[in-house]
Amino acid sequence: MNVQDIDRARFVEEWKEWHRAKEETLAGPHGFLAITGLHWLSPEPARFEDAPGSWSVTADGVVVELAEGEELTVDGAVVRGRYGFGIVPERDSRYADWGDARLEVARRGGHDILRPRHPDSTLRTSFRRTPAYAPDPRWVVTARFLPFEEPRPVTVGAAVEGLEHVYDSPGQVEFELAGVRHRLTAFNGKEPGGLMVLFTDSTSGVTTYAANRSLQTAAPGPGGTVTLDFNRAGNLPCAYTDLATCPLPPAGNHLPVAIEAGERIPLERGGQP
Repeated sequence: MNVQDIDRARFVEEWKEWHRAKEETLAGPHGFLAITGLHWLSPEPARFEDAPGSWSVTADGVVVELAEGEELTVDGAVVRGRYGFGIVPERDSRYADWGDARLEVARRGGHDILRPRHPDSTLRTSFRRTPAYAPDPRWVVTARFLPFEEPRPVTVGAAVEGLEHVYDSPGQVEFELAGVRHRLTAFNGKEPGGLMVLFTDSTSGVTTYAANRSLQTAAPGPGGTVTLDFNRAGNLPCAYTDLATCPLPPAGNHLPVAIEAGERIPLERGGQP
């Protein structure tokens, strides 16, 4: 795709809509900014200030024991006493409502966790916006998807020290910037057949979040063509809160150039407007 081929006014408006929708999800009543605790569950029952009940992990999965007068709502039904969430698959989540709060039961890096989400969280109520570079069509790059013969499991670190994630990588994306060829390991993306690329570059820790940047793409087109729109390089939740377990980029996914596009360091982390 050439810069000349892009309708700039439409390009900017579409980027603004992407950024607005991302901010809306992040700062929603039960978005990541509403999380008040990251509780690691174990076979030993434990209570937490921001959730009712006593929580533990059993052979049948996560269980909560609700005391007299305590209740949760799960899938529209009120539950009391002992309730089992079952075995939660890796990277999956299940939810229960408690008043205006939502409790997330999840499994990350082989560990069961509880993350209460309260709309009155200070991080959420004080949130203003995420600064970003002005959208610029020159950061839209045509790449080529290089699929592996079989998906390869790739182990990556996490925003939480000592935690690891394992993702299946379907292949790599190859592209050129300023005449230099680069390759990045890709994971499966949100869209069917789409890709997700986690990376860092020379702006990381300077104007963009140090640990990771995330870029989603549509499914590869004919000949494996992939469009990398670095204007949509976004922050993961760990850029805003220490209560996230976000993956770090795979080894080798560092670009030795400054990608001055996409979302910048959040104001909450010392970023500049």
